[in-house]
Amino acid sequence: MDDNRLGTSVSPYLRLHADNPVDWREWGPEAFAEARERDVPVLVSVGYATCHWCHVMARESFADPEVGAILRQGFVSVKVDREERPDVDASLMAAASAFTQQLGWPLTTFLTPDGHVFFAGTYFPPSPVGQVPSFRQILAAVLDAWTERRDEVDANASAIAAAIRQGAEADRAAGVGGGRDGDEPRLPAVDAVLAVTEQLARAEDTTYGGFGGAPKFPSAPLLEFLADAAADGDAGADALLERSLDTIRRSELTDADGGVFRYATKRDWSVPHYERMLYDNAGLIAVAGPEQARGIADFLRDTLRRGDGAFVAAQDSESTIDGRRVEGEWYRLPLDERGRFDPPPLDDQVLTGWNGLAIRGLAIAGARHGDPEMLSLARAAADALLVAHVRDGHVTVRSSTPRGASAAPPTIEDVGLLAEGLLDLALVTGEVRYAVAARTLVDDGLAGRFDVDPVLAASGTATGEQPQTALRSGTVALAAAAATLSALTGVSEYRTAAVRLVADRATTGTERPLGHADALGVALALQRPSREVVVVASDPDDPIRAVGRRARRPGTVVALVTPGQAAAWAAAGFELFDGRDQLDPAGYVCHDRVCALPARSADVLAEQTTS
Repeated sequence: MDDNRLGTSVSPYLRLHADNPVDWREWGPEAFAEARERDVPVLVSVGYATCHWCHVMARESFADPEVGAILRQGFVSVKVDREERPDVDASLMAAASAFTQQLGWPLTTFLTPDGHVFFAGTYFPPSPVGQVPSFRQILAAVLDAWTERRDEVDANASAIAAAIRQGAEADRAAGVGGGRDGDEPRLPAVDAVLAVTEQLARAEDTTYGGFGGAPKFPSAPLLEFLADAAADGDAGADALLERSLDTIRRSELTDADGGVFRYATKRDWSVPHYERMLYDNAGLIAVAGPEQARGIADFLRDTLRRGDGAFVAAQDSESTIDGRRVEGEWYRLPLDERGRFDPPPLDDQVLTGWNGLAIRGLAIAGARHGDPEMLSLARAAADALLVAHVRDGHVTVRSSTPRGASAAPPTIEDVGLLAEGLLDLALVTGEVRYAVAARTLVDDGLAGRFDVDPVLAASGTATGEQPQTALRSGTVALAAAAATLSALTGVSEYRTAAVRLVADRATTGTERPLGHADALGVALALQRPSREVVVVASDPDDPIRAVGRRARRPGTVVALVTPGQAAAWAAAGFELFDGRDQLDPAGYVCHDRVCALPARSADVLAEQTTS
């Protein structure tokens, strides 16, 4: 039998397990074919490179030669990086929910050779702890069920797979490809959307801030919905947003260098889980105030940014200090003492979707706060992704590292988040090339041009993108980008597609906002009167530009350009810019394509954008 096969993997997480005494395989048809030939179950262990409890289980169980021997004899063992393979992770998470509601990573699943989950859990200790069995006990129980009660195993696996298949079919019917049963999807009423802010106010922890009890997450999509509602005129949402951001800024969740940790383990926001994810920081910077945004930008620039301008996925919670592998200790040191020790390692994957989120966040924050360096960081990341992850206008790479590009297929997360980020960058810089690239990506996304993993396809357990509480949805981002393109091009089909993509998610979000808050914001924008604002000024410091930047709110698309840039947008087929290169400075305010007279001063534009 071949040895552990992870040593040449692109994924940093898989490479961390290359020296385990476990014959790990990467996810793929070959592993399941081997299991079928040997008539053994498949262990699929899912995690990621900066996951603390993944590290713990690796040290306690996967580094144990006796555990390795059990796995070699009785299982085919597969390692999956959830960041590299969100499609696989989503499918296995859906199946795992039949066994536990305490979902997370490491995710430990057992599958038949046909790719159907028949048992799942998360972290299992090396020895029993209370009611939690040890990993060895789990392995023994799985093998006993496999050899003595195979009919029961197969029946359970088939039932779970059927439930996943039914849910995926319903999701597909409501998403890319059309509304359910041919019906035109309907967005939830504006009053129902805005009523969510009252739900959130009731859920606020009035003692310590944030929502609910421990653990406490920054929940950037939720905060962005509050920002949308605040921009729409909801004073209560504005106050709740400011309290939440202030709590995060002042708490232990924000490190001394400005970066934000993944979550706090205590209700009072103390004792962080010390890993720092690109997506949390990219989402927060889009809504943060100037000081907080500047700190996050510094962290992105100094810690997660590669030499080519792209951002890596995360920084670990653990580091080695005085020869010991410890969690959080490096972060607890004063900034001026950290240089004496090696910093926690980086998850050096460049993920297309997460970089799209960072591009968007930096573009929005840079424009709002008048920070040119944030815009430069966004441009550099966009250029790096367009060179390395996009070919002939299409996303071809989801994940890459210095060791090469992953073979994992791009997902709607990659296409949607990158398209939205490029569009936001185009609107605040005036550089039409980013909008042209985004338009092609949106067309790809709406056409549903995504490869389905062959194992998931054969087993019928491909779920598509699932709602997340911490990361903006690629489906929602695609909808937002499509709605923006409709305003810029006059093509109504883009807006129709946007409604189709978010209608069901937003309706669910009015009842369960935590996993669907991003869809609520887009649903609100789609139902507000359409307004397009084009600000033309050669002078980057012209006050009319500042007025334009402040005009951003749900339903309003704002573009800041020079006369030459306006002409380039028009030539590229964005009809909103037709004839906008004749006056300098000037502001053009249109409502549903009907435009007021050009505003030649900041005061006049301010009056037009607030009326």
